[in-house]
Amino acid sequence: MQYRNAALPAVALLAALAAAPAVAETTLTIAAMTSPSALDPHYHSTNNNNMALQQIFDSLVEEANSGELKPRLAASWRVVDDLTWEFKLRQGVQFHDGTPFEAEDIAFTLERIPNVPNSPGPFTPYARSIKSVEVVDPLTVRIHTHQPNPFLDYDLTRVLILSRKIHMDATTSGFTSGKLAIGTGPYRYRSFVLNERLSLEANPNFYGAKPAWDRVETRYVSSAGSRVAAILAGEVDLIDTVPVQDVKRLQADSRITISGTDSYGTAYLFPDSGRDQVPFITDKQGKPLARNPLQDRRVREALSLAINRQGIVDRLLAGQGTPAEQFAPPPVQDRARGLPPLATDIERARKLLAEAGYAEGFRMTVHGPNGFFASDSDVLQAIAQGFNRIGVETQVEVLPPANFFTRATNRDFAMFLTTYTANLAANTLRQVAMTRKTETGAGPFNRQHYSNPAVDGPLEEALRTMDPARRLQLTGQSMTALVEDKGVIPVFYLRVNWAARKDRITYDASPNWYTSALYAAPVQR
Repeated sequence: MQYRNAALPAVALLAALAAAPAVAETTLTIAAMTSPSALDPHYHSTNNNNMALQQIFDSLVEEANSGELKPRLAASWRVVDDLTWEFKLRQGVQFHDGTPFEAEDIAFTLERIPNVPNSPGPFTPYARSIKSVEVVDPLTVRIHTHQPNPFLDYDLTRVLILSRKIHMDATTSGFTSGKLAIGTGPYRYRSFVLNERLSLEANPNFYGAKPAWDRVETRYVSSAGSRVAAILAGEVDLIDTVPVQDVKRLQADSRITISGTDSYGTAYLFPDSGRDQVPFITDKQGKPLARNPLQDRRVREALSLAINRQGIVDRLLAGQGTPAEQFAPPPVQDRARGLPPLATDIERARKLLAEAGYAEGFRMTVHGPNGFFASDSDVLQAIAQGFNRIGVETQVEVLPPANFFTRATNRDFAMFLTTYTANLAANTLRQVAMTRKTETGAGPFNRQHYSNPAVDGPLEEALRTMDPARRLQLTGQSMTALVEDKGVIPVFYLRVNWAARKDRITYDASPNWYTSALYAAPVQR
């Protein structure tokens, strides 16, 4: 897939928008940072894909911004027993082309999820516990699981439902072309150009409340300055990923409303500790090392100690974040309790490197995305400066998100910086830190193939434990083991901000950092 840079100079962006034909009063215009990589709802589980596609497709259950689970295609649901959940379906729902939504579509969708070719971030864990789907009657399905799954309703918020009649032989390219971008959601596909724009229109036959907008025009603009210039000029209604240095300035502007929230997202470093040899690490003379230093827990601890997390939050994020002490932020209810802050200690870091046999340090390149979250490139540079202070000569290489995630999935990097977002710590651990297992779908985002029985054991039990107190204890044990081992190295928790035209819209800030027409409401005049 060829990447096309979406960054435009502010003047060029404004000129392009100004040259566009007049649109209806109920058109929502958005300048968003990151384009979806495809329109296949089961291809890549990442925020930029999911937030775009939830406007077109529907799940059985919806996760509201409050964290509450609400009905979507399922009107209601209940636990029948530890291995059985029953879902009552909405009546009269149609796909955008008029095809009826049927109970059999649920089984079809769940069967498709593990079979999407070349997925860089599979949705498999969300279906991993499901043994079978029983159609009781046209409006009732029972989902039977292999083992107890206390998170099944949450899992199903991430599964967008397809039609077995429309999508039986669907390919990812068929969705991205628009031909198969047919869902039951409140908005219908009009056009899509990768890294440039997505155009949607209201679904006149939507089963729920009438969509707030007749049309939704999203332009993908990786340049933060261009997005800010567009909102200040009144050429767009909403921008996402407001640059941290501009938050206070825009808050003081009487024309603009800032909507922000502490997110479910954690920015973290992922070292490759599983291989004897890794790319992008050498000695100080550029020669290969006998062994990968990241395999030594003392080296990973030293790198963590070299990071000035509070300085990153204060100086690079202008306070729009929080230093991380584990791999789940404070809004996540099942995070570990009582973990201490992650220290910064340069002298201790140097001693640990020496104990591990790297008193002279080594060379390393750290990778990350450019234009995926606020100040991502600057944060990576600050981390590299800390590593240099302890004798690890570190270079930084940033890539466009689509290229970055493809290469990270291919395990091309020694260490990389990215984010993960989920409102359950157990799910974050399952997706990112659990040992990869194709048969269960565990660890789809475990791109460095990390494996630690002290993480896996308690988590496996937590994922089948219906008792909330016991489950919380087990999840905490797993999280504590991961933090102590530095299998991933948490850096900070993201606060996310949107800027909107005060006279046009209000925006309900999403802790999942979703930019979506579903959260934008017209100002009542």
